[in-house]
Amino acid sequence: MAGDLHTHTTWSDGALPACVLPRLAARAGLSWLAISDHDTLHSVEYAYDEPVAEGVNLIPATELTAFDYRRGRQAHILCYWPDRNSPELAAHCNTMAARRNSAYIQSAKELEEIYPQFRLEDARRMADAGGGVIFKSTLMRVLYEYGLADGIYQQDYKALFGARGGKVLHNPEYEPVDKVLAVIKAARGVAVFAHPSVYNSMELVEELAAAGRIDGVEIEHPRNTPEDKETLRRMAEHYGLVTTGGTDFHGLHAGKPRPLGICRSTDEEIGRLNELANAKKKQ
Repeated sequence: MAGDLHTHTTWSDGALPACVLPRLAARAGLSWLAISDHDTLHSVEYAYDEPVAEGVNLIPATELTAFDYRRGRQAHILCYWPDRNSPELAAHCNTMAARRNSAYIQSAKELEEIYPQFRLEDARRMADAGGGVIFKSTLMRVLYEYGLADGIYQQDYKALFGARGGKVLHNPEYEPVDKVLAVIKAARGVAVFAHPSVYNSMELVEELAAAGRIDGVEIEHPRNTPEDKETLRRMAEHYGLVTTGGTDFHGLHAGKPRPLGICRSTDEEIGRLNELANAKKKQ
């Protein structure tokens, strides 16, 4: 049965509202689901308020964005079972919401100069229907729906938001890895390093694991390389890390089809994760 422990909804940069995902998980034969929207408490509160939906057990989660300033790259850390009333976690989420809106409102204003039919107000309306935060996918979705772009993450996205020379690229400031891990610890959450292959973070993962700073690592992910998966398995065994799997589901907000449930966490590892979360709550 197992579970998909990495998914996104309209509360961040996903295409579907949260209520749809448990239905998809049930149809995929899953017993567990974590909706892990970026830097928000919406997905955490949803799972605490509705622990079982469509017969699927929901795990409270959020994916926190950090930055490895020594290497100059992002790092994403999944936070499972955090205290829903953690002031530290709320402060982080509020800070990132404000920074994202500031950055992507600037991008939107520049898009208005390029596309006369595009308006910032349309992106705001779309964001307000979800978590209230504008993402790059929000802007691309408006462009795509208006027939102004070739998709969400296709060639037009690369021209507009590509890391090297994107015409309207403005990124928010991200918090250092150490600070984000401190937030998760204060919230008594389980810290699992997400998709290490995506930002070439294998060296960072080993450093954090050796220092006892993370509780687990995401191995089954569509963008983890086979070589990195094997290294991560050995690392997890050596350091006693929980291992998870998740699709990183975004619906149509993806470069290629990625159905919910194609990457899974085993029942055994989910049991380990839940036991670790219970132990943290008693500390």
